[in-house]
Amino acid sequence: MFRFFENLVDPFQPFAAKTPPKTLLPYIWSQVRTLRGWLPIMAITSLIVAVGESLLIFYSGRVIDLMGNSGASVFWDAHGIEMIIAAAIILLLRPLMIFLNHLFLEQTLVGTLHVQAQWRSHRHMLGQSMGFFQNDFAGRLANRVMQMGSATEDSVYMMMEAIWFSLIYIIGATLIISHINPWLALMLSIWLVLYLAYMRALVVRVAHASEKWSDGRSLVTGRVVDAYTNIESVKLFANGEAEEKYVLSAFKRLQLRLHRFLRLATELHLVLNLLNGFLLVGVGGTAVYLWSLDRVTVGDVAAAMALAIRLNGMSGWIMWVSIRLFEHFGVIREGLRSISVPHSVVDEPKAPALNMGVGHIEFDTISHHYGKGKGGLDQVSLTIEPGQKVGLVGRSGAGKSSLVNLLLRYRDVEQGRILIDGQDIAGVTQDSLRKTIGVVTQDSSLLHRSIRANILYGRPDATEAQMIKAAKHAEAHEFIQGLRDPKGRTGYNAYVGERGVQLSGGQRQRIAIARMILKDAPVLVLDEATSALDSEVEAAIQKTLYGVMQGKTVIAIAHRLSTIAQMDRIVVLDAGRVAEDGSHDQLLKYNGIYAGLWHRQSGGFLGDAAAE
Repeated sequence: MFRFFENLVDPFQPFAAKTPPKTLLPYIWSQVRTLRGWLPIMAITSLIVAVGESLLIFYSGRVIDLMGNSGASVFWDAHGIEMIIAAAIILLLRPLMIFLNHLFLEQTLVGTLHVQAQWRSHRHMLGQSMGFFQNDFAGRLANRVMQMGSATEDSVYMMMEAIWFSLIYIIGATLIISHINPWLALMLSIWLVLYLAYMRALVVRVAHASEKWSDGRSLVTGRVVDAYTNIESVKLFANGEAEEKYVLSAFKRLQLRLHRFLRLATELHLVLNLLNGFLLVGVGGTAVYLWSLDRVTVGDVAAAMALAIRLNGMSGWIMWVSIRLFEHFGVIREGLRSISVPHSVVDEPKAPALNMGVGHIEFDTISHHYGKGKGGLDQVSLTIEPGQKVGLVGRSGAGKSSLVNLLLRYRDVEQGRILIDGQDIAGVTQDSLRKTIGVVTQDSSLLHRSIRANILYGRPDATEAQMIKAAKHAEAHEFIQGLRDPKGRTGYNAYVGERGVQLSGGQRQRIAIARMILKDAPVLVLDEATSALDSEVEAAIQKTLYGVMQGKTVIAIAHRLSTIAQMDRIVVLDAGRVAEDGSHDQLLKYNGIYAGLWHRQSGGFLGDAAAE
């Protein structure tokens, strides 16, 4: 039975991949619309339950009057059947209706919206550009994504289970008490107006304080995760005290925002008790006074008093629910700052996949200044023939990494175009482009998964034998065989830790190279691919890489110029432009920038003044 209600709506159903709405109510509706076929049913069941609760108090007053009018001797003879029917409704029908209402609210609504909001937020975030992630804390982004689930589902749940229920209950109670006596209805109405006026003023302040509080929590999470992620640097530079102060400042800001929020909670207790005092005295006292004038019965007084006492208890609950609701609204608005950001790099509508041919690459007068009007790349034109091996050299900030990032479409060029086999990469899908390019960077981080999963990431459908062959070519198989993680998993099943921290830098690099070898892409980008390896292993890997390069178009960035001296061409970038282009021997004869870098090398590395 539970499973039936849990499966009424699939939270992972396909949805239009577009930027989530930036404002609160449109965003909530974008999530709730998957439930639109069931929302009216949920509203009806809640309505029936609320009306039933109101009638229960009214009926208790009727029972008291029947008892008083009939007397004990004839009560059961006169009203026994009615009492049995009422008992059956209270014992069976009422619990079943409440149970059905909560099956819809918890199993269907909560069970869907919680994971749906998180999944859709995460999926949208995955489509963001590299620049987006470089400009924010990973911890803060993750915190915002995870908070959206609970905040969204709890908001809708509260609106259905609390606000809608309370609204129906209060309307029903007002109608019932109006039937008893208009003066009682007037006292209830005055209380209700005062209550709603205060609640409206309070929730506006709560929403603002909650958004600030949520922002403070995200900042603390971001700084804490940043410290944990870079714990090696914290320890290495003995900066524990400075790191404590950096995070402490965020905690203190969080505490100030928490105090502002809690002040509102304390104020609430005072004002709410004053209002409820008026409710009890106004409705209860008026009912007793009317009874003294013989205008109402004892049962009416009992019903009015019961109603006032019930509302006294409910009012605090409703107020807290409203505060929590607007607290969630603040969390959602804070989360939307990151989640509703449009993708800066997007595929064109119905963009085709890249039709990879021989691997001809052309940078056609491209410029990219990162939106600043200067810096970056400026009017770069470069053609790389199929199967050609090209080394990129230049001082820090010359534009080497920018050129590669644009080729991978981590960013879009601001001017010009990049062509692969005559196809503008801006007009093909990003996934098809990146599937044709194998990349190994200087700092190849790994996923916190098994060695097997990390290598197969390059080609998920590869066989075990193909994976092991790639690991052997990367000089990784031997050390993998001896791995054992803290949970006892060994070899290719051993987990590598977050970003691969369980492995040495050289081991991580060899796993990354094995992943690239297994991918077997027609275009290779090597950004200091062997810099983390010792000389003996590097020599073996270099030999393997030269073998892998055969028949492929290669772009290699290296500070150790000896590693690219054997390339077909070496392109020297300077201040975002192509300054020199030729073979190693040609550039030495030219006696320009490359020759100067070569002569300034110490042990095969660029000198400090030229290092990137």
